[in-house]
Amino acid sequence: MDDILRPLQDAFEGQIIISFLTGYIYKDIHLTLWTGLAGTLFTALVVVPPWPFYNRHPEKWVGGLATRTTGSHGVVVDGVKVA
Repeated sequence: MDDILRPLQDAFEGQIIISFLTGYIYKDIHLTLWTGLAGTLFTALVVVPPWPFYNRHPEKWVGGLATRTTGSHGVVVDGVKVA
C-alpha cells in the first residue's frame, strides 16, 4: 500500500516546499498562504476522483435492508435503529 500512496505524499510535500520557497523569495506571507492553498486545491483535483466514480456501483443493500426492517431509512443493529 505504501507504494501506491508514495506519489501522493511526494506531490503534497512538493506543494509545501514550492509554497514556502515562493513566500521566502518574495518575503510575503500572504503569497505563501495563497500558493499553499492553490497547491492544495490542485492536488485535491488531481487525487480525488469525480463523484460518478463513486456512484457507478452503488451498494443497494444499505438502504434496502434498513427500509425493509424498520419501514424507514436508517441502520438497525440488534433490532435497534441507530441512524
